Amino acid sequence: MADEKDWVSQAERPEGDGRLQYHIRCREGDVADTILLPGDPDRVAKISSYWDEFKEISDYREHVVHTGKLRGMNISACSTGAGGPSTSNALEELAAIGGRNFIRVGTTAALQPDIALGDLIISTGSVRFDGTSENYVSLGYPAVAHYEVVLALIEACEKLGFSYHTGITATTASFFCGQNRPGFEGYRQSWQQTRHEDLVAAKVLNYEQEAGTILTLAGLFGLKAGAISVAIANRATDEFVYGGVNKCVEAGNEAAHILHQWNEERLTKRKKRWHPSI
Repeated sequence: MADEKDWVSQAERPEGDGRLQYHIRCREGDVADTILLPGDPDRVAKISSYWDEFKEISDYREHVVHTGKLRGMNISACSTGAGGPSTSNALEELAAIGGRNFIRVGTTAALQPDIALGDLIISTGSVRFDGTSENYVSLGYPAVAHYEVVLALIEACEKLGFSYHTGITATTASFFCGQNRPGFEGYRQSWQQTRHEDLVAAKVLNYEQEAGTILTLAGLFGLKAGAISVAIANRATDEFVYGGVNKCVEAGNEAAHILHQWNEERLTKRKKRWHPSI
């Protein structure tokens, strides 16, 4: 890994020798084209434990990167850290060295009372309160998951027998006030409650902090991306139990393999896009 003293680069887009990326400390050839994106660095090891083989590529700041093999396919995982800024750094740099398919694997708080703790939520799109994607494009641009990734996540949950929901996520820049939780010493503003109630009325399924950034940037850059999260909290019922992460990890890995199979099928049939009747 390069030391700080080794960085001599253009400031506009810092890269080291061999296109070493500044934040994730990976080069071309270090990552697969399909990459799982947990927020928590410790979750990378959970993800790669399902693989046939893997090696740690880097561990720098909030970004841990593993690359390996899952049933014959090349696969990587890179932690994003919490929130939009570090997530955008990771996605930018992963794309620069060959990442093309991205699946966020995370935890979330449900907003609707019928979502049980431990259920999985597949994001078809996101409300962009992430505070980062607006630096790339106006808020009128939608954060939409790629249809193949959504279908692969659904297929994975069906195959594994996991309870899941599909719908719109709200990605926020703050775990506390941004998600209608009181801040330090009970601090709050009136808009918090109003926005929360509006999201619930609009049938938004959940709060989290990274999907909106990933989906927006993937759309802008022509990449495929989606997100799956496990509900560890329900704001409607005021419950919180941290668990079910392994289910989310297993579903993410399975979906990555399904995407790989579909892509092979698409290439064999010489089709531009995968579709169910291919």
